Amino acid sequence: MGLFEDLSQFLETRLDEFLKANPHLELMGLEDQLRGQEQDAIRLLGDLKRREQQLEDSILATAQDIQRWHDRIQNAQAAHRVDLVKAAQEREAALLRQGNQYWGQLKGVKDQIEQTRTLQKEIHDRRRELKAKIAEAQAQRTAQRTTTSWDTGWANPPFEGFDRDPMDPLEESFQRWETEQELEELKRQMGK
Repeated sequence: MGLFEDLSQFLETRLDEFLKANPHLELMGLEDQLRGQEQDAIRLLGDLKRREQQLEDSILATAQDIQRWHDRIQNAQAAHRVDLVKAAQEREAALLRQGNQYWGQLKGVKDQIEQTRTLQKEIHDRRRELKAKIAEAQAQRTAQRTTTSWDTGWANPPFEGFDRDPMDPLEESFQRWETEQELEELKRQMGK
């Protein structure tokens, strides 16, 4: 067990070092987490909206039942059917209680919807800020690589007519892919 813990700690340390050396990957991981949280909030909003509609339908159906029983009470009173009046009044009272319960639940769901919307907006705003930080970190990495290549003499293009653009999308894609491959390899090593 001690060997496994030592290996696990070693790999965690290596992963931390790797993330410190590649801070944009840590930011990308955070962005993935926020994307997941935002999707969860959107799903929750959908569920809450469906529940809100169900409760509104239940309230409407209960209100119609209350009206029907209220009319029955009046008809039974007009016919001097005291035995039916009392039972109908009890049914109307039970429906009123049920309607009040639905109303309270609807209020709770509406509050949850508002809170979830606020949360989803906050997550969306944080995610947008994080995307800006990622773009800034990638631009700094590109600028740092360009500076390093100038310092080492590698900035001169090896081929005639080839201009190395520091913002080359293909170069950025390969750099991102290669870094992700390194991260995946570290994760695989940690999983062993």
